[in-house]
Amino acid sequence: MAKLETFYYDNKIVRDFAIASVVWGVVAFLVGLTVAFQIYLPQLNFGIPYITFGRLRPLHTNAAIFAFVGNGIFFGVYYSLQRLLKARMWSDVLSRIHFWGWQLIIVSAAITIPLGITMSKEYAELEWPIDIMIAIVWVIFGINMIGTIIKRREKHMYVAIWFYIATFFTVAILHIGNSIELPVTFLKSYPVYAGVQDALVQWWYGHNAVAFFLTTPYLGLMYYYLPKAANRPIFSYRLSIIHFWALIFIYIWAGPHHLLYTALPDWTQSLGTVFSIMLIAPSWGGMLNGLLTLRGAWDRVREDPILKFMVVAVTAYGMATFEGPMLALKNINALSHYTDWTIAHVHVGTLGWNGLLTFGILYWLIPRIYNTKLHSVKMANFHFWIATLGIIFYVIPMWWAGVAQGLMWKQFTPEGFLKYPIFLETVLQIVPMYIIRSIGGTLYLTGSIVMVYNLVKTAKSGSLVAEEKAEAPALIAHPPNEPKPAYWHNWIESRPMQFFIASIVVVLIGGMIEIIPMYLVKSNVPTISSVKPYTPLELEGRDIYVREGCYTCHSQMIRPFRNETERYGEYSKAGEFVYDHPFQWGSKRTGPDLHRIGGKYPDAWHFNHMYDPASMSPGSIMPPFPWLIEDDLDISDTPAKISAMQTLGVPYPEGYEEVALKDLRVQAVKIAVGLKENGIEVEPGKEIIALIAYLQRMGIDIKGQDIQQTSTVK
Repeated sequence: MAKLETFYYDNKIVRDFAIASVVWGVVAFLVGLTVAFQIYLPQLNFGIPYITFGRLRPLHTNAAIFAFVGNGIFFGVYYSLQRLLKARMWSDVLSRIHFWGWQLIIVSAAITIPLGITMSKEYAELEWPIDIMIAIVWVIFGINMIGTIIKRREKHMYVAIWFYIATFFTVAILHIGNSIELPVTFLKSYPVYAGVQDALVQWWYGHNAVAFFLTTPYLGLMYYYLPKAANRPIFSYRLSIIHFWALIFIYIWAGPHHLLYTALPDWTQSLGTVFSIMLIAPSWGGMLNGLLTLRGAWDRVREDPILKFMVVAVTAYGMATFEGPMLALKNINALSHYTDWTIAHVHVGTLGWNGLLTFGILYWLIPRIYNTKLHSVKMANFHFWIATLGIIFYVIPMWWAGVAQGLMWKQFTPEGFLKYPIFLETVLQIVPMYIIRSIGGTLYLTGSIVMVYNLVKTAKSGSLVAEEKAEAPALIAHPPNEPKPAYWHNWIESRPMQFFIASIVVVLIGGMIEIIPMYLVKSNVPTISSVKPYTPLELEGRDIYVREGCYTCHSQMIRPFRNETERYGEYSKAGEFVYDHPFQWGSKRTGPDLHRIGGKYPDAWHFNHMYDPASMSPGSIMPPFPWLIEDDLDISDTPAKISAMQTLGVPYPEGYEEVALKDLRVQAVKIAVGLKENGIEVEPGKEIIALIAYLQRMGIDIKGQDIQQTSTVK
C-alpha cells in the first residue's frame, strides 16, 4: 500500500473570494436596482453624468458577471479543485496575485465605466489597459489550476474539472480575440474590427461569455456541490461525458443568433440558429443529470434550504437553456429581439442559475471552512423564498413587456398604417411592468442582505480553518501493468495534456468556421461607394455617444421588416458600417432606432431634446444631458484619432490629421450659426455641437442614392 502524504488545503483563498463575491454581489444588485428605477423615473439620474442610466447599466452588468459571478467561480473552484485532486493549489503566491489582481480589475471597471471610459461592446466595455490586466490575471489563474492538476494525487479528473479546464482555455481565447484594439491614448482605443465583422466577433465573444463564464464553470460547481450537499453520487457518469463534449462543441457556434435579420450574412445567421437549437440536448442533459442526482432525496429538499437553492438554480438553468434556443428561431426572434423579453431571459439565468446556485454553495461552504454550523436555517429559508419571489416579480413582467413591445411595434391599422407610429407610445404602455420589475429587484436585494447577516454571524460563531489537514498517497501516473480503463473516457481523464488539447480543438472549430470567412471572402461585407468616413467633428460626436451609453437604449440597425422600414426608413446595409469602430447596433430598444435619424429633425430639435427630452417628446423617460451644453469639447486627441482610423484602413487623405482640426471648427461654427438662427445661443466648441453633427450624419450616406454594393471574392 502506498505511503500516505500529509498536506494542507488552502481555505484562506476560498474565504477571500467568497467574501468578495458576497460584497460585490450586493453592489451589483444595488446598481441593478438603481437602473431599474431610473428607467421609469429619469429624475433619479439627478443631472449628474456619472450616474446616468447609460453609464450605470454597463456597470451593473460588469459587476454582476465579473465581480459577483467571477468571484463566485473562483471560490467554488479553489475549494473543490483542491479536494478533487487531493492537492493544495500549485502556488499560494499565484493564488494571492489572482485574488488581488481580480479585485483591482473590478475597482478599475467601477471607476472607468461611470467616467464614460468604455468600448461600448457588451460585456467587453473595459478599455485596453484593463483588458491586458484581465488577460494577465486570467492566465495566472490558469497556470495555478494547470499546475495543481499536474501535481495531483488523484489519477482521474472528475467531471467538474473538465468544465473548469474548458472555461479557462475558452475564456482566454474569447477575451483576447475580441479585445484586439488600437490604442489612441492611455484610456482610449478603437477595435481593429469594424461594422459587420466587429458585430460577429463581439457576439462570438458576448454569447460565449454567457456560455463559458456564466455556464460552464457553474456546471462544474453543480457537479461538485450538488452531490456533496445531497450526499449522493451524480446520477450518470456517461451522461456527464455527453453533456460536456457536446456542450463545449456546440455552444461556440451560437453567437450569430444575437444578430438575426441584421446586416450579417445569412449563412452565419443560419449557423447560429441551427446550433442554438442543437444546444437544447446537451443543456437539458446536464440539467437532468443534476436534478436526477436528488432521486430519493426529495424529502430532504423540503427541509434543507441549501438543496432548495440548488434545485431551483438547476431548474432555472433548464428554463434559460430552453428559452435561448427558442429565441434563436427567426420567427420568434423577429418578435423578441430588441425587447424586454431578452432582459427577462438573461435574468432567469443570472438571478436564477448563477445567483441561487452561488447562494446555495455559500450556505454549504462557509460553515465548513469555519468549522461551525449555519447561524440560522430559518433565515436561509427566508432568503430562498424572497429571492425566488423576487425572480418571479422580475421575470414575468419583463416577459409581458417584451411581448407587448414586439406586438405593438408590428401592428398596423386596417388602412395599412402603423397603429403606433410614435415609438414613445409603446414605451409608456410598459411602464407598469418596469415598476413591478423594480419591486422584484428590491426583494432579491433584500434576500442577499439577509444572507450577508446570516453568513457573518456564522463566521463569527466559528474560526477559519485556514490550513485544513489532509492525507493521500502520491500519484503514480501510469504504473506498470496498469489495467485497461473500465470505460474509454477514463483514458483521457487521466492524461491532462491530451485533455487540454482536445478541449481547445473542440472549442476552436466553430469560431474559426464562422469568423475566418468573414475576412477571406469579401462578398460577406459588400461596400457602398456613397458611404464616406466620418468628419473629425462627427467622429468626436460618435465618441460622446459611446461615452454616454446611448447604445444601451438605442439600436442602429433597421431590420428588413415592413414595420421597421415604415417607422425608421430604408433597412440597414452591411456596407454602411465599414467605418464604424466599434459597431453600434445595440441589443435593446428603450428608445427608437437611430440609424436613419440623420436629417429627420433640425439641429434645434436635437439640442432641445438633449437638454430636456420631454420638451420635444412629452412623457419621455429619457434623462436630460445638460452637461453636453456646458462642457467644452476636448479636441486635443482628434489628430491622433484620425491617425488611428487611417491605420485601421479608414480612407482619410494622407496627412489629413494635420488639417482635421480646421475642418472640425468649420463644421462646428456652421452648426452653431444654424442654432443661433433658431434662437439658441451656444458656442461652437461645446460637446453638444459634436453630438448633433454625429446624429445628423447617421444613415444619410445612402439617402437618395442608387445603392450599388460592390464586392470581390478572394
